[in-house]
Amino acid sequence: MNNLFDVLKMVSFNHLGIDSTQVVITDVAGKPNGLLTDLFRDVVNKVNLFIDLSSAHDAGEVIASLQNHTPLPDDVLDEYGKILREPLLGINFAPQKGQMELLVNG
Repeated sequence: MNNLFDVLKMVSFNHLGIDSTQVVITDVAGKPNGLLTDLFRDVVNKVNLFIDLSSAHDAGEVIASLQNHTPLPDDVLDEYGKILREPLLGINFAPQKGQMELLVNG
């Protein structure tokens, strides 16, 4: 997995898509980044509501589908594209919290 799109595409919880409330974006030291977490959660929620992720092969296709199926403005879609393309440095599972931490440089 190279970026956050790959996580969205490949990771599941109990054979279901990602539940946005179970994901936190952190730096490599484990410090949460609330801004990136909120942005990623918003993307996940929109994807779950409006598009079929199985037909998307990259972040660009997700953004194109959201552009076709939602009234989201271009600046919002640009930010969605940035978070989906954010390089993934690692994944930390925190079962005691019921969370998955996605490590980025952020």
